[in-house]
Amino acid sequence: MKDTLVIYYSAENHTKKIAEILADKLNADLHEIALKSPYTPEELDWNDEDSRINQEHDDESLREKIELTPETTSPANWENYTKIILCYPIWYGIAAWPTDIFVKAMDWQGKTIIPVCTSHTSGIGQSASLLQAAATNGDWQPGERLFQDATEEEIAALASKI
Repeated sequence: MKDTLVIYYSAENHTKKIAEILADKLNADLHEIALKSPYTPEELDWNDEDSRINQEHDDESLREKIELTPETTSPANWENYTKIILCYPIWYGIAAWPTDIFVKAMDWQGKTIIPVCTSHTSGIGQSASLLQAAATNGDWQPGERLFQDATEEEIAALASKI
């Protein structure tokens, strides 16, 4: 039985690729945060002020309507994991909101959580500390940041630190 789980949210598969490599390097299980209504490419168009992502950015109450799949908040063997690597993209300087919804839905008691964000240009910013504040408990570690197009060598280097 493995004690490490890599959890990820990825709207455009950049974070998914990194999470998969991390899970392989850490000999960990993998779990996806999935949405009942995933974002389409048009909904993720940051340049369209009427896109879903911009509407949710401008009106935070819209984020409350985002629904995760039932499987998302019921990871198999959750009670057996002691180390969680939480991978997510940065949106507008914070964790992508589906990640926040997931964090709020879970009981982190007895877990050590290592946030790993992905971004093209932004740093980790306050994303890790905001996720920790949203959690009810758990041992939250300082976060790490990878470029969304990180190489396998860069991801392996992060895995060796973890």
